[in-house]
Amino acid sequence: MKFIGHLDMVRYFQKVMRRAGVDIAYSEGFSPHQKMSFAAPLSVGIISKGEYFDIEVHSTESGKVMLEKLNQQNVEGVEILSYKQLPDGAKNAMSIVAGADYFVYFKGLTKEIVESFYKQDSINILKKTKRSEKIVDIKPMIYELRQENEGVFMKVAQGSAANLKPDLVMQALSEFAGITLPEFVQYERLDMYCLQDGELISLSDIGGDIE
Repeated sequence: MKFIGHLDMVRYFQKVMRRAGVDIAYSEGFSPHQKMSFAAPLSVGIISKGEYFDIEVHSTESGKVMLEKLNQQNVEGVEILSYKQLPDGAKNAMSIVAGADYFVYFKGLTKEIVESFYKQDSINILKKTKRSEKIVDIKPMIYELRQENEGVFMKVAQGSAANLKPDLVMQALSEFAGITLPEFVQYERLDMYCLQDGELISLSDIGGDIE
């Protein structure tokens, strides 16, 4: 599943909605499409336990019934864990996501090295785009960083305001430690967050259960 691209996953869930008989709303115009918004695209090769998307519906059954209907249409490797009703006036997931947790399955770093790296006043990297390259201080975009369970846990900025990919953190960390990362390192997204009253709140805590 981790090798399926984001747009293919969007199309996949559009088919799941139709097959499950969800009373989903469609946009108007010449080419109507389902009103569906994903919090943040997942890069190819990354596994995840913390993906979110919202839909607009005309009507719905209880959360328990909808979960059963939707998961009956899912393939192996994809499971919807919760189905909630968002409060009136809530913004879509894509516009509010502000952070994400990642775990990196890599055993080559000690707790002391990771702590020393994170305690730096600044962490500068060379960020390359299609048109230019520039030095960027990524320290303000790393909210937590620690070595645990033979890997590295990080909470980083994610979203439209600021977005830090976990592989950039690992690139800087490996250079600091004087080691070379293997060609393939497994990353896992654990959860995503939005800002409420200046604090990061899990997207799973937004909305209420549908009885």
